Amino acid sequence: MISLPDFKEKQLLFIQTERGVSNKIKFHNDNVVFTKDDSVINRASCHRVFAVFVIGDISITSELMKNGRRYGVSFFFLKPNMEVYASINAASEANYLLKQAQYTMSADKELIVAKCLVKNKIENQIYLLNSVKKKEEAEHLYKLVQTINSIREHESLLGIEGNASKLFFKNYFNSIKWFRRMPRVKPDIPNLLLDIGYTILFNCTDSLLRLYGFDTYKGCYHKLFFQRKSLSCDIVEPLRCIIDKQLLKSFNLGQVNEEDFVFSNHKFTLKNFEKNQKYSKIFMEAVMAHKEDLYNFTRDFYRYVMNDQKNSFPVFNLK
Repeated sequence: MISLPDFKEKQLLFIQTERGVSNKIKFHNDNVVFTKDDSVINRASCHRVFAVFVIGDISITSELMKNGRRYGVSFFFLKPNMEVYASINAASEANYLLKQAQYTMSADKELIVAKCLVKNKIENQIYLLNSVKKKEEAEHLYKLVQTINSIREHESLLGIEGNASKLFFKNYFNSIKWFRRMPRVKPDIPNLLLDIGYTILFNCTDSLLRLYGFDTYKGCYHKLFFQRKSLSCDIVEPLRCIIDKQLLKSFNLGQVNEEDFVFSNHKFTLKNFEKNQKYSKIFMEAVMAHKEDLYNFTRDFYRYVMNDQKNSFPVFNLK
């Protein structure tokens, strides 16, 4: 498993392919090398890369997959709309004790984990609302948090989280003409950008969990569902505030330009690959600014699952 001092030196590598040319990534002399028509465009030491995000079509080799696992580098392959269609994850697959702890976790403990995650998520939403002077709305969320400890059913927790998120989005993003959160539908620019940011955050979180050997399909709050990485969905919940904060910040700084987007087939998309790169970089930098916090949160969650008598449940604090 990767240590914190090592992880501090890690970076996310973003690769934007180009149509009409031969795009390739390969390992060469302990470097991840990106080429176009056999000309080297960029290279990075495999010892410093944590994950590589590739947008567009690209050629890879079996040597890349072999060395990716060897050096602990994960690869995510995305469509131009930032949807992940394939991945090669570096993972600790032999940690059978951890998987055993996951599979044998009682329903009561799963509910405790779910309550901790939802409570942490809403507390970070409260912090963000207070940061934009929405104190009355933050107080409403605080009252919802107070009811979580008494929850005895999973469905009730879903209801609290849904009500809190609806109130949060409506008030935190009201300065950018917010309508409502509609995942993957992309009816407006804020929803499209949240999808991009959440995707990057999700993939980073999933990579960290897999490094420890978690089965990321076995969750606590998000239940088993075909082809859904329920545990990654769980852990990303209290971390979403990173992307929420960055989205509003980007609008306030004038980084979001409506001319970068096009509307067709009832949804917004980015105009071209260069615009994809622009906004992906914004959210990647936001995630990497918290990479030490993400590492600590995942590490402490691992310790909690392995021994909840000695280790308390971790808290991600946006402050």
